[in-house]
Amino acid sequence: MKKVYLLLTATFLLNFSTADAQNKEWRIVEGKITSPWAEKVDPSNPLPTYPRPQLVRENWQNLNGLWDYAITPRSEQESLPSAFEGKILVPYPVESALSGVGKNVGKDKELWYKRTVNIPSKIRRHRVLLHFGAVDWLCQVYVNGKKVGTHQGGYDPFSFDITTALKRGSNQEIAIRVWDPTNEGPQPRGKQVNKPEGIWYTPVTGIWQTVWVEGVPQTYIAETKNTPDIDKQTLTLVAEVANQQTGDRLRVSAWDGKTKVAEREVSAGAEAVLEIKNPKLWGPGNPHLYDLRVTLVREGKVLDEVDSYFAMRKISIAPDAYGTQRMMLNNKFVFQYGPLDQGWWPDGLYTAPTEEALLFDIEKTKEMGFNMIRKHVKVEPAIWYAHCDKVGLLVWQDMPSGDMGNRWEPRPGVTGRGTEKDRTGESENIFRQEWTEIMDDLYNFPSIVVWVPFNEAWGQFKTVEITNWTMQHDPTRLVNSASGGNFYPVGHIIDLHNYPDPAMPRPELFGAKQAIVLGEFGGLGLPVPGHTWQQKDNWGYQTFKNADELFERYKEFTQTLERLIEEGLSAAIYTQTTDVEVETNGLMTYDRKVIKVPAEKLREVHEKLYNNTLVEMEAASSR
Repeated sequence: MKKVYLLLTATFLLNFSTADAQNKEWRIVEGKITSPWAEKVDPSNPLPTYPRPQLVRENWQNLNGLWDYAITPRSEQESLPSAFEGKILVPYPVESALSGVGKNVGKDKELWYKRTVNIPSKIRRHRVLLHFGAVDWLCQVYVNGKKVGTHQGGYDPFSFDITTALKRGSNQEIAIRVWDPTNEGPQPRGKQVNKPEGIWYTPVTGIWQTVWVEGVPQTYIAETKNTPDIDKQTLTLVAEVANQQTGDRLRVSAWDGKTKVAEREVSAGAEAVLEIKNPKLWGPGNPHLYDLRVTLVREGKVLDEVDSYFAMRKISIAPDAYGTQRMMLNNKFVFQYGPLDQGWWPDGLYTAPTEEALLFDIEKTKEMGFNMIRKHVKVEPAIWYAHCDKVGLLVWQDMPSGDMGNRWEPRPGVTGRGTEKDRTGESENIFRQEWTEIMDDLYNFPSIVVWVPFNEAWGQFKTVEITNWTMQHDPTRLVNSASGGNFYPVGHIIDLHNYPDPAMPRPELFGAKQAIVLGEFGGLGLPVPGHTWQQKDNWGYQTFKNADELFERYKEFTQTLERLIEEGLSAAIYTQTTDVEVETNGLMTYDRKVIKVPAEKLREVHEKLYNNTLVEMEAASSR
């Protein structure tokens, strides 16, 4: 017993000294406000949660933590820097306070990462995949000096099989080289600019989501595509199987808690169609999720198995009794109302400090009585969408904007039309490649009900072609061709932006062909001293002196929305969830320490938007 005690004591002291050493190597960059979760960041184990909730295996290792970094002049040479400048905390962007660095990079320089990692034998005795949640923007990856791959795209997860690059023993050196021109390149970059001001924010360069390794068998399930059909009461699953051999089989089973509700076995690569009898439909009021198990079998032997989940839900448009197209959820009209959610953090920029922080905005949005979120020109980690699935929040997913510069007509289809961007072939290919990856990677999350290729003509190009292509690529969701952008009669939705008051396109012009939505409005500003990005020159679309005055104006907006719903409005989006940098028009401050209007007050006025509408529309549809 004494030996055990001494061993435990020694282990504790070793772990304590390691953590203490890491704390000395890293500290948050001072000078800006921080969220309450900044002090909870553990540099020895940041963001430790398994990052892929739609394809779960147990044999994995998180590689977040302290890495060496260097910022060097951009070069054609691929050799590692001769010296590194210090430590960076992955996965926080190098410009962020939580990275411990807080430096800009720019188009004329590149960012290097390096770390020696200990990969245990339980992973190394399989094929080893190195995964990245997201790296902005162009990156090259080296393992033990050998280049294992290149990836282009700042918002989609990717991986490389690094098995042949590993050396004997558990210690392996990983190096990553990143180049990101921010707004000086044609790539999607959302609201990042090199010189932040107004609605444009700090650049984000490099790793900004979890890095991890996974051990998989020689033949394994690489991904799945799950498509529910509530009308036929089926779920159709197709799996991509890496290194598949003739005769390999897939066994797919669906579970409601501990009860198996369906099972099907098919040839690997074939469609598995499961009958989900009397399905429990997913929606904001009842976000029911079924568990899913996918097993790869060869000659009766299990090769690989992954856990997942799905929901039975349908999104569509259909005319009401007056011929106006309405957005339908599970064949019923549900008014969709939520905030414009930028997903930025004062301490981590694109990266939430902790998982608790990441989910906080979702929880508060739900508490405030919203039933939808528009994720604005940014893509979140998979855990974010999984939590929307769990709590029942509808999501409109924007494509991050880039290659801007064309003219915008602020009232599309009403007073005229602006211009489309004349993109280069390179720029168009970058857009198509990344939009495809985003749609594919997020396909299985039932909370996502609308794709938004363009926002306010920011880089809007070939609108009809891009919209039709998006609709063909994913016919299970609605497509909002250009939220508040230049209007073209294509897609499922016509979308107006209007500040600050609610407004809508004229139903007699668009209502017979497209659902009518108010894609942005509001922007009521309230700077809260001590909780702003900078001391002065903050702004909102309309600024108030106190929260009571702001709420009275907001309540007037919701009363206007009630009337607009009766006239044909299907959805509305209020700007916005939180303040972001110098914008102070959030329902919460940027640091999330102050909720400007109590959630219960917001919920009370929001409930009127759903209850009356549901009753009226169901009655109208039956006439």
